[in-house]
Amino acid sequence: MNRDLRRDLYAAAAAALLVVAAVVVGTGIEHRDGSLRVGRPPLLATWEPHVGPGTPAALAVAAAVVAYGPTLAARLPWRPLLLTVWGTALAWTWSLALVDGWYRGIAEQLTTRNEYLQVIGRFHDIPGTLRDFTRHILIDAPDNWPAHVAGHPPGATLTFVLLDRIGLGGGGWAGTWCITVGTTATVAVLVAVRTLADEKLARRAAPFLALAPAAVWVGTSADGYFAAVAAWAIAFLALSVTGHHPRRTGFVSGLLFGLTAYLSYGLTLFALIAAAVLLLGSHRTRPLPSLLAGLAVVPAVFTALGFDWWEAYRLLVTRYYQGAGGVRPYGYWVWANLACTVFIVGPATAAGLRRTGTTLTRRAPAPDFRLGVLVAAALLALLVADASGMSKAETERIWLPFALWLLPSCAFLTGPRGWLAAQAALALLVNHLLLTGW
Repeated sequence: MNRDLRRDLYAAAAAALLVVAAVVVGTGIEHRDGSLRVGRPPLLATWEPHVGPGTPAALAVAAAVVAYGPTLAARLPWRPLLLTVWGTALAWTWSLALVDGWYRGIAEQLTTRNEYLQVIGRFHDIPGTLRDFTRHILIDAPDNWPAHVAGHPPGATLTFVLLDRIGLGGGGWAGTWCITVGTTATVAVLVAVRTLADEKLARRAAPFLALAPAAVWVGTSADGYFAAVAAWAIAFLALSVTGHHPRRTGFVSGLLFGLTAYLSYGLTLFALIAAAVLLLGSHRTRPLPSLLAGLAVVPAVFTALGFDWWEAYRLLVTRYYQGAGGVRPYGYWVWANLACTVFIVGPATAAGLRRTGTTLTRRAPAPDFRLGVLVAAALLALLVADASGMSKAETERIWLPFALWLLPSCAFLTGPRGWLAAQAALALLVNHLLLTGW
């Protein structure tokens, strides 16, 4: 065994130890006073070993990607590769979700008491509801919003309102939307990696994006949808700063960044990843006017309709501490959140991040260094979110948008099939042993 592989295994083992510590310490805290407010620390889940209709498909997808993924990623033409990765991510996510069955795994996920579909009927007058939105954020407010509605700008809820208006109402369609859109994030990440680093690294990362353990929570969580919007914002920004129709791609990037900020307050931290992309671009200033113009569109529309983003965020902070956020101990979650992240990025990414650190601290080929900068920016954004204290628990869902940008670090690994098998095993074990909250 060579030294690099041994160090990779040490990194994966350290990640596993972090998870074990979070389980042991968290179980003790939860048994003592219940302050963690999660069923199976550090995850929001319950212990329920089970199989379901998606089990055979999930096993088949995992086996196929482990056996053929690296070879196909190296040989397929670029555009067919992108379609193959998206199709594989769709199959992987659908099959994992269907391990829990259609109703429990998909159709009911976004209809529970804290979810967006609970309030569809209150948006019959969209401008009026937006003007009144902030008055229902606090727990002691009349007709207060459910937790996820209050915890996000109204762009998230409006997505499902608009789906309902065009005849795609109900949990089944909402879940289908989140899976279909959410899995396109894999394509966006590959486009960005190829554009900012090189195609070889993107191809090496492709199987890891297609078979990510994060798929357990992409299907079906609205945060999977948010992750895709943010990922495409970065992908279009990468295209614009490298001279690919900079005005058009810059405008689309700005438009998507604006939408991202109205889907989730925390995703404003994507500004750190965007800053890294601007630094890596060879045409940093040319797309800026179009980018800023696009960025202004969504905030202008919501503001004109009467929604005050800053006031809503201020009230959200109060609401957060009125609920579970005020009970959950920061001293545990500030490190246990990272254990949750291990579940969504897997042991391969722990090893990949070790190699990323080596790439950034030693003289490395330019493409490797550029990919390292992109991954490091995503890690920095995630750590800032962690330190803020506004993400205590449930980060296996909340941090999906950031975690997807850590997965390309797996491009630095050797022996990809073994690492892919480890990734698949983690996802399969989680989904078959636990009933997750999403």
